[in-house]
This record gives sequence, structure tokens and C-alpha cells, in this order.
Amino acid sequence: MSHVATELEHGSGLWPQRDVAFVRGEGAALFTEDGTRFVDCASGHGVANVGHAHPRVASAIAEQAARLTTCPATFVNDQRATLLARLAAITPEGIDRFFLCNSGTEAAEAALKFARITTGRTGFVAMRRGFHGRTLGALSATADRKYREPFAPLVPEFAHVAYDNLEALTATVGGDTAGVMLEIVQGEGGVHPASREFLRGVRELCDRTGSLMIVDEVQTGFGRTGRMFACEHDDVRPDLLCLGKAIAGGVPMGAVGIGARVGELPRGSHGSTFGGNPLACAASLATLDVIESEGLVRRSEELGAWLLDRLQSLDSPHVRSVRGRGLMVGIECKQRVAPILRGLFARGVLALAAGPTVLRLLPPLMIPREELEQAVDAIDAELGALA
Repeated sequence: MSHVATELEHGSGLWPQRDVAFVRGEGAALFTEDGTRFVDCASGHGVANVGHAHPRVASAIAEQAARLTTCPATFVNDQRATLLARLAAITPEGIDRFFLCNSGTEAAEAALKFARITTGRTGFVAMRRGFHGRTLGALSATADRKYREPFAPLVPEFAHVAYDNLEALTATVGGDTAGVMLEIVQGEGGVHPASREFLRGVRELCDRTGSLMIVDEVQTGFGRTGRMFACEHDDVRPDLLCLGKAIAGGVPMGAVGIGARVGELPRGSHGSTFGGNPLACAASLATLDVIESEGLVRRSEELGAWLLDRLQSLDSPHVRSVRGRGLMVGIECKQRVAPILRGLFARGVLALAAGPTVLRLLPPLMIPREELEQAVDAIDAELGALA
């Protein structure tokens, strides 16, 4: 039985699966069992910022696996301590404590709990088109009905307002609001960057009302938008910063950065068996080394500007707009993108949807320009083939 057939038979069935098995990755490429090569402009939904199978990350994982893989947070560990200090050095000013967990969704869940226990309030305001995860708390902050409705009723006291609309937000945030949760660039919601005025306004509103500003950088963090963190574009300083995806080079990991407005968290109020395990911490340290030593944040900014300009120059009648920051780009089409994604796959290019009509590109930050050009040529050809 093939690997594809085995997964279809014994997997959960929660994902639509293509008739292909990837068995190896190298840089910005993925390879099937028979050696067929694909240009990866999805990065495992934004995970592979440093590329696949980076030698420094692989070496760090192997060395740590041979030394120690688990150590509960009740004991200090060298890799964890080093990573905590490193995160404090690279995150926005005021973020100097961290809760380590296993995914971006877990980070969102933890941030919601931290906001409630710090403020003594129970309400949250999140954004329409926002996406924060699929567990019940994170799902309650997520606005899309297709994710929410099958699992209702969700956690109460969540309101959703129009993204980038400060007037609507101001009318909704009040004395019972524990936190305002948002993405700097909405990913699943269509690759929509927020305006500087809106983000600055959210910060001022939270300061004025005593609410906490919870910024979800699970997809935008670690160089994706041309800054180490997307909030740096507008010098926005969150109270809680949710991280995940690219933080550990493909090893499952998440984190919540905790700012000064968040008080001391009561002992035992939250926890994670695997959070901050030495293996993930070693992988994260190696990943940060690669991002910094290879200049991937600047590369994301420069290559992303080229990509945006190149896509906008296609001038296709099937495209409404092209938008994004760094190597996080959305192409809004005038029709559903599912057929375009299938066509790109047939041409050896992997991409993503961000809603029904937006084609999303999240290539590894180290992708060679000629491979990105190959992806753009494939997109151009698919758009040209549309009726």
C-alpha cells in the first residue's frame, strides 16, 4: 500500500489530501518519493522561514536529542534559559518574560487566560477576518463562521469588529474588556495589513481603558514581513505577543511574550508538559542564529518588494489587487483560487489560499530569486489560462 493510501485509510480525514507524498526537503524545495521537485511557496503554512532541512538546525536537533529532550519547567534547563534571554533581546521593548508552549494556537489560548487573570475582566474584542486557531478559546477570537458554527456555543463574551476601523473598535471596547486581539497583517483572512493609524489607535485605546493589547504574530513573526516582528513596522508595543510557526525551524513550538502591563501570573494558573522542552529550544536557538547570520529579515524585505512589484506588473484582468509585506503576499482574484492552486501544483509550485479568492504566497525567506521567478511565471501562466 502506498503512503498516500495509508494516510487516507488511517488518518483523521480532516484535511483534503493530494495524491502525493513528500519525503524530503532542501531549502525552498520539496521532493516526492520519485524525486519530483516542487518550489515551496507555502512553507508549511509559514513555518519554514529558514528553509527545509537547514544543516545548522538539523545539527542542533540531533545534538540535543542525544543529550536531553525533556525537562519540566519546575527545573531550569540551559537551552531554555538561553532561549528566553534571546527572545527578550529580539522582541519589542517591554516584552521580557515568556511562556513557552507547542503551537501558535496554544499561545493564543495562554494569552487569553493571562489577560483575564491580569485584568480581572472577562470580555475580548477581536477582528473580523481574523484567525487565531481552532481550540475553543482561540476559535472564539476567530470570526469566520465556517470555523465557529460547528462547535458553538463557544467561550462567551467575545465581540468582533471590522478590521482597521478604529471608530468601531472604540465603540466596542469598554470597562469589561480584558484584551483586544489582532494580527498586524491578517493571514488566513486575506493578507490584509493594518494601517499605522489603526495600530497606534489600538495601543492608545488599550492604555486608556485598561485593556491589554494582544498581538498575534504567529504567522508574521521571525522575519516574514521584512522585520523580525511585524509590529516593528509601526513601532507598536503589545502587552501580549503570540508567537509560533517559524520559531523553531519546523519543530512544534509556540510562545507568549509578556509585557510590563501584565502582572505576576499566579503559580499554577497555566502550564504545558512539553512547553520549553530542550529539543525545541535548541531548534529555536539554531533557527534564530540562521535568521540573523544569513540576513533573512533584510532579504525578506528586499525580495518581498521585488515580488510585490513583479506580481503587480502582471496586469491580469483576473486580479483585483496584490498586497502584502515582505514575503507574505496575497493576490486577490476575481474568482475562486482553488483551480489556480491545482494548476500551480501541476506546474510544480506549492501555494496557499487565504479565503476563497486570495492566492497566498509564504515562501521560505532564503528562497533563491530564480525559484521565486519560477513561481511567478507559473502564476502568470495559470492566470493566462483562465477563461
